[in-house]
Amino acid sequence: MATYRVRPAAQSDGNFLGDMVCEAANWRPGAPRPRHDVLAAPEHGRYIAGWMRPGDAGFVAVDPQDQPVGAAWYRTFPCSEPGFGYVGTGVPELIIGVRPIWRAHGVGRALMTRLADRARQAGFARLSLSVDRDNFATTLYRSEGFVVVRAGLGRDVMVKRLR
Repeated sequence: MATYRVRPAAQSDGNFLGDMVCEAANWRPGAPRPRHDVLAAPEHGRYIAGWMRPGDAGFVAVDPQDQPVGAAWYRTFPCSEPGFGYVGTGVPELIIGVRPIWRAHGVGRALMTRLADRARQAGFARLSLSVDRDNFATTLYRSEGFVVVRAGLGRDVMVKRLR
């Protein structure tokens, strides 16, 4: 597999982040939900609407041809409009997606490491995320220091302490 590099996300990456929301929403094998259906749903669209808002941060992995292959970013949400992984005001929620062909090659781990470092530098004490309990990515999240803080119906909210 060719190598990749990680760069900071830019405002112009909004469309690709939408692709990665779809990858995250369609992680199960089988017929994927169409992009427009996923992003039209408020519970998914909130992760990219108005990208890059103040406080948003992220990283994009690109292949040797500079084509994006994965992204991880965070956003904070108010308690009146929480995301899937909401744990409290001022705790950013991590969103990650990697193109299937690039999974299991270290891309997700590299993105998460860079994003956690960025959140720490920005003064955040924790990062949260939400994951379906049977998603293979749960192993990655646990190995990166995320622990389950709230179990739901088939879905867990996980948090990583940054300091």
